Amino acid sequence: MQRVFRLVASILGVVVITFLVVSLIRVNATTAGFAYLLYILVVASTWGFLPALTSSIAATLTFNFYFFPPIGTLTIADPQNWIALFTFLATSLIASQLSTAAQRRTLDAVARQDDLERLYAFGRAILLIDSAEPFAKQLAMRLAETFDLNAVALYDAQSDRIYLAGPADVAGIDNQLREAARQGTSFADPNQKHIITAVRLGSKPIASLALEGRRMNDSVVQSIANLVAIGLERAKTEELEHEVEVARRSDRLRTTLIDAMAHEFKTPLTSIRAATSALLANPEEEASKVRMLKIADEEASHLEELIENALDLAQLDSSHIDVELEVSNLADTVNEVLAAMNSKTADRKVEFVCDKEVHPIPFDRRLLKLAIKQILDNAVKYSVSGTPIDIRAFPVNGTLALEITDHGKGIPADEQRRIFDRFYRSPSVESRIPGSGLGLSIAYRILQAHGGDLNVRSRPGETTFRLSLPIEIKGEKR
Repeated sequence: MQRVFRLVASILGVVVITFLVVSLIRVNATTAGFAYLLYILVVASTWGFLPALTSSIAATLTFNFYFFPPIGTLTIADPQNWIALFTFLATSLIASQLSTAAQRRTLDAVARQDDLERLYAFGRAILLIDSAEPFAKQLAMRLAETFDLNAVALYDAQSDRIYLAGPADVAGIDNQLREAARQGTSFADPNQKHIITAVRLGSKPIASLALEGRRMNDSVVQSIANLVAIGLERAKTEELEHEVEVARRSDRLRTTLIDAMAHEFKTPLTSIRAATSALLANPEEEASKVRMLKIADEEASHLEELIENALDLAQLDSSHIDVELEVSNLADTVNEVLAAMNSKTADRKVEFVCDKEVHPIPFDRRLLKLAIKQILDNAVKYSVSGTPIDIRAFPVNGTLALEITDHGKGIPADEQRRIFDRFYRSPSVESRIPGSGLGLSIAYRILQAHGGDLNVRSRPGETTFRLSLPIEIKGEKR
């Protein structure tokens, strides 16, 4: 329909020009010929060669009819006019062809520029893909969006999965996609604007791609396939790096826990051995026996607690934490931790204040003791010997809060949001104060498992950690 309209319009244009140069303006043959020629060039540059050819023939006939004697007929009396007429026709046709060729080159250049811009945009989109969804699925979606395709199907040979994108559905091509990926072949259906091509990494096919919705030349299709191959390989590289990092962190965690537990175990074992050695050396002294047995018993209990903590730490390395809830007294739990850490806090004043409104609530005593111990150990480690440590328990906004305050140098504002990250240690103290960067992370995860929270506020000379526990927790496990 559009082609017919253009052909009719090109003839009507000749009729209008003829009316102007014959009836209104009345120009000579030379001027009329230039008017016709100019119109033919405009038609050729706008609509292409076929409408220009039609207007050239119509202009030649009207030119002969109105300007070559005998006027009003399609015959030519003077042979020279035949030469002029054919020269006009040849000139108009050649000019039309040249104009059409120039237009085609311009359109091709514009199309190539558009393809290059789309390829660049697609390359950038690959770099910005996140890990929220499967990489191949997002790759297909970005491809459909960037090239305005009706449908995209991407088959990843490694996972043996097909990822679809675009408003339309590509049906019945699963076998062709798998065959293209296995054999490295391509298939094109120009009538349906349907292309299937292999995606290669070097000479090895690793995937296949089906595109539907617009015509693209082979070089563009291959460029898309190359970018898809690069994207898939990047995804595999990142996945491998993530697996390596997870393995490295897991190994580091195990090593750190083993080192920490070995150090912790030495203290009660040393005390137990000292007590038993004293008993063996002085078997006659009854008073000494009682005192040494008491020390050995206390340190054996300490050693048992350390073993339980080690098991808890191993559990905290997993993605799920089982919390065994029992209604307990927070004040008693804090006092038990202070008693167990008496040797570490002996050089400073530790003041514990518990509000009268604090009542027993459900929590896991063993895990919460471990969390409080980590916070207290952090307070001792990062404050000067002799400075006090203040502990306060009080209810607030439907939670039971426990605040532990030390009077060290404080935590810089830009580091406060990172101190609960696993293995994070401040660069300013990493080389001076021993530690693994796990303590605060462990305490944070324990509070989160209870449905509570752990946060910090700090300024030079004072740092306060607040452990918040919900007063009521539904269920016995969380």
